[in-house]
Formats: sequence, structure tokens, C-alpha cells
Amino acid sequence: MTDSILYPLGLHLAGRSAVVVGGGAVAARRAAGLVAADAIVTVIAPEAGSDLRALLLTGAVTWLERGYRTGDLDGAWLVHTATGAADVDTQVAADAEAARVWCVNATDHRSSAAWVPAVTRGDDVTVAVSAGGDPRRAMALRDAIGHALDAGSLPLRHRRRRAGTGTVHLVGGGPGDPSLITVRGRRLLAEADVVISDRLGPRSLLGELDAEVLVIDVGKLPGHHPVPQDEINALLVEHARAGRRVVRLKGGDPYVLGRGGEEAEFCRRHGVTVEVVPGVTSAISVPAAAGIPVTHRGVATGFTVVTGHEQLASLPGGRDHTVVLLMGVGALAGSAAVLAQGVRGGECPVAIIEDGYGPNQRVTIGTLDTIAAQAVAREVRSPAVIVVGAVVSLSPYSSSPAHSPQHSDTSFADSTPRKAHP
Repeated sequence: MTDSILYPLGLHLAGRSAVVVGGGAVAARRAAGLVAADAIVTVIAPEAGSDLRALLLTGAVTWLERGYRTGDLDGAWLVHTATGAADVDTQVAADAEAARVWCVNATDHRSSAAWVPAVTRGDDVTVAVSAGGDPRRAMALRDAIGHALDAGSLPLRHRRRRAGTGTVHLVGGGPGDPSLITVRGRRLLAEADVVISDRLGPRSLLGELDAEVLVIDVGKLPGHHPVPQDEINALLVEHARAGRRVVRLKGGDPYVLGRGGEEAEFCRRHGVTVEVVPGVTSAISVPAAAGIPVTHRGVATGFTVVTGHEQLASLPGGRDHTVVLLMGVGALAGSAAVLAQGVRGGECPVAIIEDGYGPNQRVTIGTLDTIAAQAVAREVRSPAVIVVGAVVSLSPYSSSPAHSPQHSDTSFADSTPRKAHP
């Protein structure tokens, strides 16, 4: 049978009888796979190994605690035999052939009537790989395909739409580097019919989408919002109600100062299924690009993330409590003055990281007393993240380390500074 061309087939086994003969690890794997397919599973074996016993504890399998007998396959749609005893497996296969029941014979796969491929699954995609009886080759191919599925690098967009309302996924794209979006976010982007994109998401990924995908740019600039939030909310619902798969691609994390909560609430209120996919927030990742941890043992034990438009006087702690300002460039002078009046003082270190992880990443280091003037002199522009606190001195861009050299164990994402401005 090894020279025969296989006829690939997917089986719906839910509610149908399947038999597994054998009690070892292979039999347990086959039984578990059948249970996952909602089959009615009977295992026949005088003894059960540890893997099978664990499965039996779930109550999903009926165990006949004895050897195989002719007639045990009556009513079965599929049988797996994996006793390790050639004579028993041969008898099971012969009985299955006589009863016109497909049999997978683990002992003699070369003459088996059916084979089990190497399988990888991702959501509603199932890929089965056979490789001419070479299981290691099949598994290597399966793993490679699985990685490509996870990475969203395969053509995953649905071509047949199911009837009814579509879906909305609020995907956190991270700080802009396409390698920092989550695996799930990347996959959903590859499946999308419509992408409603922010300015600060991983926009380079949009060029990889199918030509038929509708991309709507709703990016906002400081003080300039060409598409108001109400219209963005309406677009999400409009396209989902048309049965489309909508990805709202946002920078950072949807729930960290990204108005994702408002968008999710609006979708649910209008009967649209919505999923929030977390992202790597710029509040933590962009400081890391400059070698700044927002907390560090002996330096800072907590941090607060606010926008530059918030009142800062009531923030807790001193230099040992890190303050991360998002969207704070325009109000930097006022924010620095407020923070300097508290226990942090005017000498508290400050860093501004522009275009974090982008091609124009630039770091400016100063203090609360000096940073506003430095920002003006260097023409600092958004997008930028501002970090205030003793942790700034941990950065390799800083000339005043926060702790002695023997304790310098900090790591940083960008080991080659692009433009440092202490």
C-alpha cells in the first residue's frame, strides 16, 4: 500500500462509535484525538498505561478491561489498533476489512488501510500532513506550517462568509515594530476583511494584506482628529453588520489610554461580537528601547502611566515612583514644573524617547528643571514617551548611573543607540 496515492479526507465523528484496541501511549493519543472529535470512544485492553488512565478519569472513554475479541467492532465507524502485538493488530485489521470499517494499524502502518497524518490546528484551520510513511518528516513539515499559521504569513482570509453579523477584534499592535505584535493579533490581521488602522500601529504590516482587504486610516495627530471617535465606532459596527471580519489595529494596548474600552462597549451595545487582543503598551516597551525599566529593585518599586493632560500634583511617591507620560510633549513644560514642585525636585532625571522602535528613534536625557528647554532646542516631536524618575539613570544613554557599576545588570532592547542626547 505504500506506493498507493492517499485519498485525504476529513471525518465528522461526533456521536459516532470509534474503537481503540490497546492500552499504551500510542493508543492513549489516538483515543484522546477521538474524544476531541466528540466520538463515542471504546478502548479495549487488558491493562491501561498511565496516559490512558488519566484519560479514563475524565469519563469520556469506555474501557473494556480485557483482550480483543472478534465482534468488538460491530457498529464502529473507525478503529485504531495499537497493541504492539503483531498478531492481535493483524486480527483487528482483518476483522475491520471484513466489516468494511476503516482501520489504522499502528503496528504495520505500511499495509494499514488508513493513516493518521501529522496535524496542526489554528482556530478553524486544520492542516494534515502525510509524508510517504516518514513520520519525522511529516512532523517537521507540520511544525513549519504551524509556525506560518501563527505568524499570519499564509493566506488566511476567509473566502466564504457565514450568514449573520461579522466580528470586531480590537488588536493592540504594540509600539510600531511589526515583530512586537502578538501572534494572535498578527493572525487576525491576516484574516481580516476590513482593517481600521491607527497612526501608531505596525502599519508596515498593512502592505502584506490581500489586495481585496479594505484599509481605513483613522490615524490621529496631536490636535488633529480627521475621523472623530464617534465615526470610528460607527465604522466598526457598520462593517461587522455587513458580515465582515473587522480588525481595529491600534498602537500599544487597546485598553491603555487607547479608547478601546469605548469601542468595545459601543460594539456590544449594538449587538456586535467583539474581542480585545492585548498589545505591548508603549508605556513600558518604549522606555525599554532606551534601556529604562519602569521598575527596578532598589531604585523604583512602582510606576504610574498618565497622559500629559492630567493633573500631576497628586501622583504618589518621589523619584522611586516612576511616572510615564503618554501624549505629553505639548504639555511638557507645565508637567515638568508641577512634578518638580513635589518631592521629586528639579534634579529628578527625565527621558524623552521619540519614535520608539522606529527608524527615527531618539533619546533626550535631562532633569525636570531642564527637559522643557532641551525639548524645544531639539525640536522634540510626537510620538514620544516621557519617563520621570530615578530609573532614567539606569539607561545606557544616561551619564549619571543610579547605582554602582557592580550592580549594573540592566538589559535594553536597542543596544545600538541611534541618537542619544544627554
